[in-house]
Amino acid sequence: MTETETNTYDVVVLGAGPVGENVADRTRAAGLTTAVVESELVGGECSYWACMPSKALLRPVIARADARRVPGLRQSVQGPLDASAVLAHRDYYTSNWKDDGQVGWLDSIGADLYRGHGRLTGPREVTVTGPDGGERVLTARHAVAVCTGSRAALPGLPGLDTVKPWTSREATSSKSVPGRLIVVGGGVVATEMATVWQALGSQVTLLVRGKGLLPRMEPFAGELIAEALTEAGADVRTGTSVESVTRENGTVIAVTDKSDRIEADEILFATGRAPRTDDIGLESIGLDPGSWLPVDDSLRVTGHDWLYAVGDVNHRALLTHQGKYQARIAGAAIAARATGETLLAEPWGAHAATADHAAVPQVVFTDPEAAAVGLSLAEAEQAGHRVKAVDVDLSTVSGAGLYADGYQGRARMVVDVEDEILRGVTLVGPGVGELIHSATVAVAGRVPISRLWHAVPSYPTISEVWLRLLEAYRDA
Repeated sequence: MTETETNTYDVVVLGAGPVGENVADRTRAAGLTTAVVESELVGGECSYWACMPSKALLRPVIARADARRVPGLRQSVQGPLDASAVLAHRDYYTSNWKDDGQVGWLDSIGADLYRGHGRLTGPREVTVTGPDGGERVLTARHAVAVCTGSRAALPGLPGLDTVKPWTSREATSSKSVPGRLIVVGGGVVATEMATVWQALGSQVTLLVRGKGLLPRMEPFAGELIAEALTEAGADVRTGTSVESVTRENGTVIAVTDKSDRIEADEILFATGRAPRTDDIGLESIGLDPGSWLPVDDSLRVTGHDWLYAVGDVNHRALLTHQGKYQARIAGAAIAARATGETLLAEPWGAHAATADHAAVPQVVFTDPEAAAVGLSLAEAEQAGHRVKAVDVDLSTVSGAGLYADGYQGRARMVVDVEDEILRGVTLVGPGVGELIHSATVAVAGRVPISRLWHAVPSYPTISEVWLRLLEAYRDA
């Protein structure tokens, strides 16, 4: 019988997606020995089945849409997209689903990679079952960081597994364009993938259980995107639930609660996420398998002074950039505790993920784009803030008219009328994704309205919407 190998590190990171990579980067920079465990590809969901492939698919779609709004250019881009070239572009950005480059980066920072399935088997202990079935036990002197992310959550429809539905993984990695695609859901994945596949030649039917798209954003965001998808040829149906799904002779048949029968070649369920914590040994330390892991602002799990949960698994903000932000905070906090440094855990301190509460930015890469940071009007009011919403039609901004003929969009800032700072900003329109960081700086920095008057936007750019918003607030 082979003796199980045991190795000790300062830190063990479970999961080598962008979040786990960033935790390892920060702990290694602090001089802590670090092991990283990964059961799939180093780089994780974002690199191979989410952010990178989806945006690689969307970029040609958005570029063509923008070009069609520019005089002297629109006639040259009226034809269909080259689907094969778009899919090849996507494959390039996923490194053809090979992780050699990211493995090389882990090597460059001095982190040790263990391939296999990692499970907690006690306090500060992770047992890794390798591809060959062999086991290694990794012991952490200071911390174990769970960075295993989330997976698509499928509804409990009878027989759904026999239909072989798409999730976000299949939607971003498909090698061909389905002739007909049903998309179930109204959030970011649903709207972005409906945008992609409709533009690549699919006939898309979007089934949304709620009243509209993007329910976590200001209502006008979903309204403008629904109008654009409909104009592009998609069939958008709100207030509609799927009652049953079958596949007959290769054809998917979905029946709705309105007794509509819809046929398609594929069906994508984009109906939420679930934590990847069901088989990582949580029961060995008194936690429930499959649960989200509650944490404090230093990302330490409640009741476990050595355990950290970073990224999607803590359910604070299921966004790659926010998970990487948490990873930088967590890595710094682990290092501070390990070396006995003072923990700067006050809001906006070096060891507190304060932005998770007050300044989370997000871009939805549809046509038009939707971008938001901080609180919506409804969220601000529910939180008890005295606020005023200020809206501006983006088509009134000179830079928007120059950007595209017939530019349509809208901007809103939510102002705290007591402190005169911004609680949130939402922008919808072509190109607004590149504007959201200025709003993020204003919200995270709690920049007073009086100081924002001195942040002069360049003319003629779409950023001049900031001046229009300030004028609208002054004149309200």
